[in-house]
Amino acid sequence: MNVTLERVRLYAKQLRLPTFAHADQLIREARTNQWPYEEFLVHLLQAEAEHRKENQRERRIKAAKFPVTRTLDTFDFNNLKHVAQETVWDLATNSYIKRYENIICMGNPGMGKSHLSIALGLLACNEGFKVRFYSAPVLASELVEAQEGHSLIKLQKQLSKLDLLILDDLSYLSFSKQQSELLFQVISDRSERASLIISTNLEFSKWVDFFGDPMLTAALVDRVTHRAHILNMNGDSYRLKESMGRNVKVDQN
Repeated sequence: MNVTLERVRLYAKQLRLPTFAHADQLIREARTNQWPYEEFLVHLLQAEAEHRKENQRERRIKAAKFPVTRTLDTFDFNNLKHVAQETVWDLATNSYIKRYENIICMGNPGMGKSHLSIALGLLACNEGFKVRFYSAPVLASELVEAQEGHSLIKLQKQLSKLDLLILDDLSYLSFSKQQSELLFQVISDRSERASLIISTNLEFSKWVDFFGDPMLTAALVDRVTHRAHILNMNGDSYRLKESMGRNVKVDQN
């Protein structure tokens, strides 16, 4: 039997079937439950399929380059004063991606905009969508570097293949004319073709402060808000609440 198992492992390695190479547990279950050959084969193939599916999911999450792991299970819905919890859970079904719609998380700092963006991105990865998380200033810089290094087309193609692009921290940092134009092009190219999540501290009327050009900004807002879910996440910062809570505990001691 050991010789037979070694042959199984050898063929499994050649055929790149890692689950087949470690089927000892399934073999024991098959013996215990007296499975017919067909049922054993089904279980073995199912285990291989699930293993591959999980590996693919992990690769998508790694490729998304989330800065941290965040889930909806740990999101503080009580802090959302202007967004119904049902709205967020509806977005968690990824139906907006299938309809090529956008999400804009807008509100003051510390309201969980990045948390929500990452959580939704993670759910998209779980369902098989290609996702990439970027800080908006970082993407702007990478676009400029790519243009100056004659690799802009390559980067744009990579971005165009994404089902969901997350642009985090679109806030007070102003962009150069070159950065603004390149970001505009990326966002414009995704219009009605793929989805975008943007988190920002500023209302639309103030976007001109960091994009500079009023006409470009107006066109950008028009493209972003078309077919978009705009979440008003203004309220009391939960980070501030936590900080105050810690300070209270320190004061009591």
